[in-house]
Amino acid sequence: MEQMNKKKKSILTIIAVLITLIHLIPFYILITTALKPNGDFSSKWAFPNTISLQNFSDAWEKANLGTALVNTTIITFFAAIILIFIGSAAAYPLARRQSKLNKYVYMIFIGVMVIPPLTALVPLYQLVVDIGMMNTHEIAILNNVASFMPLTIFLYAGFIKSTIPKELEEAAKIDGASTLGTFYKIVFPLLRPITASVLIISCVFIWNDYQFAIFFLQSKEVQTLTVALSGFFGQNASNLNLVAAASIIAMLPMTVLFLALQKHFVAGLASGSVKG
Repeated sequence: MEQMNKKKKSILTIIAVLITLIHLIPFYILITTALKPNGDFSSKWAFPNTISLQNFSDAWEKANLGTALVNTTIITFFAAIILIFIGSAAAYPLARRQSKLNKYVYMIFIGVMVIPPLTALVPLYQLVVDIGMMNTHEIAILNNVASFMPLTIFLYAGFIKSTIPKELEEAAKIDGASTLGTFYKIVFPLLRPITASVLIISCVFIWNDYQFAIFFLQSKEVQTLTVALSGFFGQNASNLNLVAAASIIAMLPMTVLFLALQKHFVAGLASGSVKG
């Protein structure tokens, strides 16, 4: 029996390693292409004999990645902050007070999650033009907050229901703490795992948003990385070295964020899905 279990574990380990290697292949090709100097036409599978970082500096200047990186960081940072603080605060009463109204509100948030965001593009575009918010960071932040708020509330509410004991809140209320004080002083610090999950999910999607950014952020001064890279790729379709270098620069911040928060990501997501 033990031998059978060992064989199963070995087979599963081999399968996991193979799947990992398959997923790493595109990144390997991307890195080798970006590190090759111009004029190096060797196989994409071959690691360059001479490593060149010139592609990164050229891509940074030609694609205007500095401005695009600042714009994307501003939008992602403020949208994530609003999602975390408002989303968690909104989820708290929905998770704790099981009134009919709260149940209906919670179901509405869940229902909104299945509606494709692009269905609201035409009326949203007309509204943005009418109120004069085209080509502003504010419209990008508000749009992303509205897009990810239902998912944020759903995750926080599930985590609070399944993980946070009510006894802690009852003890705080006995000591004279208000509802808001109880939430931010007692409950919110315990939401760290699901906050990491919300942060990763929202930041990755907001950072990579293209479908709305291409419509609302058309000016070069406010372009995000995805819009800047789209134009850069079209102009340098024959120069894969520059394209690969620009792609690595764009994906690096979110890769670092995920690696930093991965310990809490799976635990928070799993805990938050126990109850809904």
